Amino acid sequence: MSLYEELGGEAAVNAAVDIFYRRVLSDAYVIRFFEGVDMEKQAAKQKAFLTMVFGGPNSYTGLDMREGHKHLVKLGLNDSHFEHILAHLRSTLAELGVGAEKIQEVINIADSVRADVLDR
Repeated sequence: MSLYEELGGEAAVNAAVDIFYRRVLSDAYVIRFFEGVDMEKQAAKQKAFLTMVFGGPNSYTGLDMREGHKHLVKLGLNDSHFEHILAHLRSTLAELGVGAEKIQEVINIADSVRADVLDR
């Protein structure tokens, strides 16, 4: 069974992304990276991306992580911001009742793209 299925499939990913972005958009430390972003479109891209990396159906058509975040690195995106995002992801999954082992699996996947997101 894929991680996507273990987490609850489309409904779970949709709920997680919605809660995650509510948290992120209320965080003064990272909100500036989302100014002017069409959050409906962003959430849809994030749902497709997470579905793909969790082993669900692949419908992600966005930029790769490096290209998609280069403009944010120019605005100052760094490891401390990345850690904030990981903390929001961890809290979101805990709120949804995901177990610690699965949360860590998701965090490991998210952290695996850190170098690309931060353009290193």
